Amino acid sequence: GGVSGLTSRNHHQLLLQVPEDQHLPVRQLVDDRDALAVPHPGPIFKSNSLDMLAPKKLSRTARWSRQMHEAATGLGSPIRKLSPLIMPKKAQQKKSTRRLSEFTRGEFLNEKLWYFRKIKRIEAEKKLLLPENEHGAFLIRDSESRHNDYSLSVRDGDTVKHYRIRQLDEGGFFIARRTTFRTLQELVEHYSKDSDGLCVNLCKPCVQIEKPVTDGLSHRTRDQWEIDRTSLKFVRKLGSGQFGDVWEGLWNNTTPVAIKTLKSGTMDPKDFLAEAQIMKKLRHQKLIQLYAVCTLEEPIYIITELMKHGSLLDFLQGKGRSLKLPQLIDMAAQIAAGMAYLESQNYIHRDLAARNVLVGDNNIVKIADFGLARLIKEDEYEARVGARFPIKWTAPEAANYSKFSIKSDVWSFGILLTELVTYGRIPYPGMTNAEVLTQVEHGYRMPQPQNCNTPLYEIMLECWNKDPMRRPTFETLQWKLEDFFTMDPSEYKEAAPF
Repeated sequence: GGVSGLTSRNHHQLLLQVPEDQHLPVRQLVDDRDALAVPHPGPIFKSNSLDMLAPKKLSRTARWSRQMHEAATGLGSPIRKLSPLIMPKKAQQKKSTRRLSEFTRGEFLNEKLWYFRKIKRIEAEKKLLLPENEHGAFLIRDSESRHNDYSLSVRDGDTVKHYRIRQLDEGGFFIARRTTFRTLQELVEHYSKDSDGLCVNLCKPCVQIEKPVTDGLSHRTRDQWEIDRTSLKFVRKLGSGQFGDVWEGLWNNTTPVAIKTLKSGTMDPKDFLAEAQIMKKLRHQKLIQLYAVCTLEEPIYIITELMKHGSLLDFLQGKGRSLKLPQLIDMAAQIAAGMAYLESQNYIHRDLAARNVLVGDNNIVKIADFGLARLIKEDEYEARVGARFPIKWTAPEAANYSKFSIKSDVWSFGILLTELVTYGRIPYPGMTNAEVLTQVEHGYRMPQPQNCNTPLYEIMLECWNKDPMRRPTFETLQWKLEDFFTMDPSEYKEAAPF
């Protein structure tokens, strides 16, 4: 039987137009009127006969549904063995471009702990290298370059190896052609028991780390962001900035926070509050989140989320010295993502440097200190008379003509890249601020740092283009850095031959 009230055309459309993430339910398949009867040697049919057995046996629709389910779940024969006798006429006449994986990719595949869907290669490496994962941890993700293929990413010590999982036209999967599998689950089970040419046996699926919620201290402070200063407890001093100190603290003795205080006399309290007003409106995962302020008396406090490892500059000069280039590039990509958001919001930072980026767990970085940022109504604005800015990070048009734009932030980002790859070395080593101003204006650019590869140095030079309009956007910088280590398909690992 078919579905009551539907024509055979309706039934066929229901079969072919099932969304990728849904498995074919039994009652949405074609009915018997669309089945083509041809001889078949199977045990449930009369030999060389076109006649169906008694209705008590499975109908064509039920057998078609069962075989589709078995092929998708790996419990039965692959889809290539489906009987022509029960395959819909229209499905035979017009071969669907959909493959077996589009059924397994839906309801069943998404339930697998090792399936991470459409994450990028660099994101897979970040996840697998977390301390929660051990040697042999693995995940499977959708291929970035081939629509119907997958990639297997495996932790091998302190590195991650990647293998292309190819899909057979008839529905199977393989890494090495000598061994094919009906389903990805079978592939995982095989390589868990035997490395069979991989770098290591597959062990546990990659641990999925939940993202913390950082929208505010409580429901009360989300709308009312002025809080009682007596609710804050100072724990330890994290550092000193241009306009104040930063402390690790607790709110209500429960919630860890960062507390930024304004040094009396260093700047107008109104300027300090302007920072808080800007931060309140900016919401992005790569920007430090504002929680609350204390402004009713001095010293003024601004309370933000706490980043455990302090400034990126201090981190690079200490614990971060063991980071490899891929981790440093990933940090740069995170910073570019945050700046791309500011770019989209028509804001500029004006003081982008490693000292104004904060580091959390798992090498997560976020942009901080919007003390000099201002919402711009035009493409650029002139700096206030007497404003202090760091010469070695500042674009020449800003240093010489007091004009800042998002493109001068791009220049500063290029300088920040040198801080990353040199683990916090001061830019233009051995040169004074006056020498830097003069030399840069005459075309001098920092030489390629040691341990900095040529493609990354070329990105730096693009950021340091004399013409601000020829510098890349932060959006462009973000995708360039995110895809920095994406290899050609030929560079993926192959299972070792025997």
